[in-house]
Amino acid sequence: MTAVLLTAAVLLNGIGAGIMLATVVGIVPFLLTMPYQRYVETVKFLWPRYDPMMPILNVATVVLDVALTFTATGRTRTLVPVAGALLLSVIVISVTRNVPINRYVTALDPARSPADWPTRDPRVRWRNWNLLRTLLATAALTVNAAAAVQR
Repeated sequence: MTAVLLTAAVLLNGIGAGIMLATVVGIVPFLLTMPYQRYVETVKFLWPRYDPMMPILNVATVVLDVALTFTATGRTRTLVPVAGALLLSVIVISVTRNVPINRYVTALDPARSPADWPTRDPRVRWRNWNLLRTLLATAALTVNAAAAVQR
């Protein structure tokens, strides 16, 4: 059972971390180059495609890591809670930082930018939080993979 849970944790964590890395490498730099209207339209297009997939991947991996805390033995048992905690921090940052920014942007009218848009543009802030989430998700993947190797 432990092998199955570990395999699933590494797989789901890897998919989530990979998607986040692709966002850091390609999508965010592209969003930063866009004018207001195109940026808002793009976020409105992308967000429903990433949500609910990313929360499902991250929460499922945390659940697997918690289950492994009780079923695994040895070094694996000490590593999986670390991976789960790292992914829990990804979830907290998502819910408290990135999701509110996404909600703000998707509520905007692409045809009319706010007068104070240059001071309210959240792209750099979103990028910074997303980079932190990506680093944490990648660290969790490293720990989950190490746990699998220890098994």
